[in-house]
Amino acid sequence: MNALMVLRVALKALRVNKLRTALTMLGMIIGVAAVIAMISIGAGAQERVREQLRNLGSNLILVLPGSTTASGVRLGMGAAQTLTEEDARAIALEVEGVVVAAPAVRGTGQVVAGGNNWSTQFFGTTNDYLVARDWPLASGRAFEDAEIASAGKVALIGLTTALQLFGDADPIDQVIRVRKVPLTIIGVLDRKGQNALGQDQDDIVLMPISTARARVLGQAQGRLRRVNSISVKVADGADMKVVEEKMRELLRQRQRVQPGAEDPFTIRNLTELLQAQEAASRVLTLLLGAVASVSLLVGGIGIMNIMLVSVTERTREIGLRMAVGARSRDILKQFLVEAITLSMIGGLIGVLLGIGASMAIAEFANWQVDVTSQAVALAVGFSAAVGVFFGFYPARKASRLLPIEALRYE
Repeated sequence: MNALMVLRVALKALRVNKLRTALTMLGMIIGVAAVIAMISIGAGAQERVREQLRNLGSNLILVLPGSTTASGVRLGMGAAQTLTEEDARAIALEVEGVVVAAPAVRGTGQVVAGGNNWSTQFFGTTNDYLVARDWPLASGRAFEDAEIASAGKVALIGLTTALQLFGDADPIDQVIRVRKVPLTIIGVLDRKGQNALGQDQDDIVLMPISTARARVLGQAQGRLRRVNSISVKVADGADMKVVEEKMRELLRQRQRVQPGAEDPFTIRNLTELLQAQEAASRVLTLLLGAVASVSLLVGGIGIMNIMLVSVTERTREIGLRMAVGARSRDILKQFLVEAITLSMIGGLIGVLLGIGASMAIAEFANWQVDVTSQAVALAVGFSAAVGVFFGFYPARKASRLLPIEALRYE
């Protein structure tokens, strides 16, 4: 028997009992759909982390002031203003592997443009902040050195802030007021999206750090050179851990911290943090896929069970085929093709169901899913392997029947 004839005989045998065939395929359908849906959810979580990593900026380390204690009460991180612009400059000059170190002061307030207003956060910083965050401009220009030195009344705004204040109009050269200080918009930042905490990074106003100190935050703040954070970009190929330790040593020396005392600052390797989160998402994906694969094994056991029943029911048919010249390998191929056909048809239906389930989850649960061709190929390949594995024993049992005993079977 050639392959086409074997396939036709197998399909004809499966059509004899359509309900049983459909119920047998059900386990495979559910298994394949579950595998695709679970892997898609996990892959979506990984892609979300990668997107956050891209939006955050590559090789980024954040230095924050430490906490302080007042009247026996320990205040939160950043309460102790222990970092200065000079610290940022020293990090950039003295720590090998650092590309830029951008100091920043921040605040929140109402931003007014014409008849519109919007509550947002503003940062006083330098152009190095854009380099550290890998944040290009969508339009306009960055700060000039003279504007930073003379506390120029200029600003860069994020896309969300621009949309809320100006709608579809071009914000370049428009004037906004931040805490009653007029600032001319010279540039619009490119889209960043949400950060790891779900905050909109495009809802922001940037101004020169000297402007923020002298004009926006008030005279008391202007006399100080304290900063709320230092964003440090590390060169590609440099060891982030080594750079982090050198920064810690330098800051402890500059702030005269005694040996054994706690650091009056906090260093956060944000890239490493998100990479750990991505690794956790990858493990979760494998776990979800493994759990969903159990249903594939259950479906395979169902196929083997039904094929054994089919061999018993068709014993006389097998004997008759052998009596008229069918060889053992022909019987083996016939039953093996039936098992593989069951699993493959169930697998293909499961693929459609799994893709549909993934799209439904993305639509109604608002989760990010990523249906990949690798997940589909893995599910279909696994279903075919299940058909071969669980179909081989019944097929082998059928092929080893003796013609005379098969014909006598009642």
